[in-house]
Amino acid sequence: MLSLSGIKLAYGERILFKDADVLIRPGDKIGLVGPNGAGKTSLFRIIAGQERADEGSINADPGTVIGYFSQDVGELSGRTALEEVLAGAGRVFRIGSELSELEHKMADPQAFSDADMERYGELQTEYQRLGGYDIDARATAILAGLGIESERQAEPVENFSGGWKMRIALARILLLNPDLLLIDEPTNHLDIEAILWLENWLKEFPGALMMTSHDREFMTRICFRSVEVADGAITSYSGDYDFYLRERALRREQLVASAKRQQAMLAKEEEFIARFAARASHAAQVQSRVKTIEKIERIVVPPEPKAVKFSFDVPKRSGDVVVEFKDLEKRWLKPDKSELQVFSGLSGIVRRLDKIALTGVNGAGKSTFLKILAGLTDASGGVCGLGASVNLGYFSQYSSDILKPGRSVYDEVQERLPMASPGTIKNLLGAFLFSGDDVDKKISVLSGGEKSRVMLACLLSQPHNFLILDEPTNHLDIVSREVLLDALIEFQGTILIVSHDRYFLRRLANRVFEINHGRLRVYEGDYHYFEEKRDTVG
Repeated sequence: MLSLSGIKLAYGERILFKDADVLIRPGDKIGLVGPNGAGKTSLFRIIAGQERADEGSINADPGTVIGYFSQDVGELSGRTALEEVLAGAGRVFRIGSELSELEHKMADPQAFSDADMERYGELQTEYQRLGGYDIDARATAILAGLGIESERQAEPVENFSGGWKMRIALARILLLNPDLLLIDEPTNHLDIEAILWLENWLKEFPGALMMTSHDREFMTRICFRSVEVADGAITSYSGDYDFYLRERALRREQLVASAKRQQAMLAKEEEFIARFAARASHAAQVQSRVKTIEKIERIVVPPEPKAVKFSFDVPKRSGDVVVEFKDLEKRWLKPDKSELQVFSGLSGIVRRLDKIALTGVNGAGKSTFLKILAGLTDASGGVCGLGASVNLGYFSQYSSDILKPGRSVYDEVQERLPMASPGTIKNLLGAFLFSGDDVDKKISVLSGGEKSRVMLACLLSQPHNFLILDEPTNHLDIVSREVLLDALIEFQGTILIVSHDRYFLRRLANRVFEINHGRLRVYEGDYHYFEEKRDTVG
């Protein structure tokens, strides 16, 4: 379908990759992996024709349609959500527009020629072959699957926030139904329901797929090949993400062993040359060995990725009951002065050392519930109280508003850890993707995602014994999620967390709270138990 041969891309002195070969076959499902900044997005852009490689060639089967979804969706305006998606259908949309023009022209028999009639017939046949007559239904279904129900699909795209616009842009690409689909972080801004829908859609997608994702479970369940961009090279693996991790470690062991054997051989040859270089009787042998070792291509072992680890200090012990709430209720006053019931009758206990996953459909009130427990908003009814000696830490995507714009990333964390060494602070920041000169950046120039990561680092540096975490895994890559996960597993305190990362929750949670239709269901088991039981609970 599409192949890249001998590709090289460099920015100044920095080479992202060279002599790179990539083959994408019909029906392939490929996970594109590698560290941040290694060149994954650049590879996407080269395949999509948005960027030119410095060297090498790209060959695609004639007529191959490529669809590319990136995090940079541009400015969407001037259409409804549904119209925006339909406009992304490529040739089908253009044919539909031309058919509409010809149908309007039919109203005037004098203006409608035999050539128009012939053209209309050709377009009708093509439109039907491409599935144009059910395109509206497919667009509506895709938007609904991504969480934008029919009543909102007629709204102007300007009415939607950035995260919802991302869903609209993703729906555009899915409706295109290309031969090759390139998607960069599709699960960002999606809730669990939308992630599950997209997972099933991609599994059934008949074309080829290459994608990046920070959601390990999502990628593993869809992709059966892996392509890594790292250390100036592009390497293919014939298995999913778990296979890639095992195979990469094995290949590295083999490379290290080969490098050691080569070094031993070269040392032996160099010792011979040094010993006999001055002897005329060995001149021919010496010269032969010099030429031989000059021709040997040295095995280079890439530097091993730094194993960043973060661990909490042991917090002060809290009481056995961390939070108790009874008959909690929340109502919002709508613009028309009527009330919206978010939830009611929520009762339960959070016990010391619980690691609770809070789940529920988008809009169920999970974030509102967490804010009530954290004392950041009042309940409309019921009671809620913290237990003895509870030191609560709260994180949400809006927590970063308390950061000081004029401070550096390093200064924000250092203020909260005045006795910590620079190495400790930099190690903590490294766990959240800040390294080198990044630690000196001012808060004012950071993106929203970067500010969230700074705030997460600040929160986790404090001696809290109860953490309320609302989507802490957003904006973290797989490696950083693993660092956070390992730290939370070892954390000797209590956790209540909302996350759309199922792999993360399966490893962490020992209880599950589900807000369902305004009520609370408690599952006294881990996330696996919850997944097994939720469909059978009345």
